[in-house]
Amino acid sequence: MFSSAAIGIDLGTANTLVYIKNKGIILNEPSVIAINTTTKQVLAIGQKAKEMIGKTPPSITICHPLKDGVIADFDMASALLKEVLSVALKGRSGFKKPNVVICAPSGATSVERLAIQDAAKQCGAKEVYLIDEPIAAALGAELPVNEPTASAIVDLGGGTTEVGIISLGGIVTSNTAKLGGDRINNDIMHYMRKEYSILIGARTAEEIKTTIAYAPIEHAIVELAVTGRDLVTGLPRSIQLNSLQLQDCLSETFQAILEIIRRTLETCPPELAGDIVERGIVLTGGTALIHGLDEWLASELFIPVHLAPSPLESVAIGTGLSAENLHFLNK
Repeated sequence: MFSSAAIGIDLGTANTLVYIKNKGIILNEPSVIAINTTTKQVLAIGQKAKEMIGKTPPSITICHPLKDGVIADFDMASALLKEVLSVALKGRSGFKKPNVVICAPSGATSVERLAIQDAAKQCGAKEVYLIDEPIAAALGAELPVNEPTASAIVDLGGGTTEVGIISLGGIVTSNTAKLGGDRINNDIMHYMRKEYSILIGARTAEEIKTTIAYAPIEHAIVELAVTGRDLVTGLPRSIQLNSLQLQDCLSETFQAILEIIRRTLETCPPELAGDIVERGIVLTGGTALIHGLDEWLASELFIPVHLAPSPLESVAIGTGLSAENLHFLNK
């Protein structure tokens, strides 16, 4: 019965996902919203709004409410959350109000957290709980978070990288850095501008990243034709970009990700360090899918590194699972 329904929401920098008990992930859309600036009406969210980027008249604004893992525009974040919840609750008005668990950005202030809860309640939620991102990621990656053993999780999101060591249902030690898919996209755009005097957008950078981005490992070279606007002539121009060139331009960001993982492991209690050496580290988040990243981290850290079963959906699944076990959150 829906009376026991629980909804989990992963409010991420790049994507927003919704998990419903017995149904799994029912919504997975980019965290983008299109607003009519005159009427303040929401025109589109998610993929439809993303497709409008760079193509709108002055009366329509496209907004990314979350930047670098924190809420950049709170009104827009609330509007996005309301639209997402209305999709999740569509056609369910005859049932009891569901409990909602939201995985809020780690950098959200207490005021922002309260406002997120208020926005969710206004949309028809009974109770609203917030969960820490590393715990949600570990739950979604099927790690034994409640046992007295160490679960090391690295959530490589769009705006942030969160590293957490979890034992007995709580975070023993953790670190967060503003490193993620957005930073890598910016690195690629900067490289194209500096080396080739070509201007490309975030969507092209995203395509380059998912197609030919490799961690610093040996691999068969892959090439991609990239088209952008020549900064000298102002006309469109295409070049061939290969994965070796991209390795050089992204090496600094990869080293920074490695450093934050090392820093977290250095503060791990000795009793838990043995578990990590034996069980390894689990990677979640979209950035974890960069070719060879798990292999490179394992060679640098001398610890097994594994990809979660569903890296992109781990946080949302964990948020939804915790919504089904509210006593876990109350604890």
